[in-house]
Amino acid sequence: MAIPAASRIDRPMTAAEPPPGILAAAFTGVFVAGLVISTIRAGGSPFPSPFGDAGTALDYFRDHPAAVRTGAVLQFASAIPLTLYTAAITARLRRTAEGFAPNLAAIGGTLAAAFLFCSGAVSWVLTLPAVTADAALVRAVHTLAFLVGGPANVVSTGLLIAGIALGAQSRRRLAPWLFTVGLVIALIALCSTAALTFTAAAFLLPIARFTGMAWLITVGFLLARQ
Repeated sequence: MAIPAASRIDRPMTAAEPPPGILAAAFTGVFVAGLVISTIRAGGSPFPSPFGDAGTALDYFRDHPAAVRTGAVLQFASAIPLTLYTAAITARLRRTAEGFAPNLAAIGGTLAAAFLFCSGAVSWVLTLPAVTADAALVRAVHTLAFLVGGPANVVSTGLLIAGIALGAQSRRRLAPWLFTVGLVIALIALCSTAALTFTAAAFLLPIARFTGMAWLITVGFLLARQ
């Protein structure tokens, strides 16, 4: 027997659901901590770009394995609160909306977390002496870590943001400006796909990543309060 639509929405939050705003803040904090701490441990040297000089990148991985491992572990760990955030925010969306938007948020968030897990694991491999002894292997693994932790993760996060924005707006749970900002961030994230073809477009990645983190925190606290 079909369940009436009215009984599938506006259900109360259960006590077991974690607050998404705190989870988004934890995800952002751990991710940023990985960038900062690894840079400090490398003596101020930033993580090399795969578009830069191959010799410079090789020297970095050979000289700073502890810094690379710290960044990799914290990036891997940041995917845990992101996974929990996706589950928590999707549960809230499905109480007030059905169909496309909650499913888009769930798929986007799941992929974003999975790519972070992969990027952290692949980056960790770059700390192994057997790997850093081979310049060609370092180049390949470094590029793979960038692809899954950069464009793949950012584009997936854009899908998460778009799903949340569309799902929340269906019941007017977001201010119009916050809804618009979310869609703009999602669009920038999707456009960062161009970095796979044009290296100059890589500047879109940090813009979409960090504005997206701020948006996820804001909306997480807002929806939890409602």
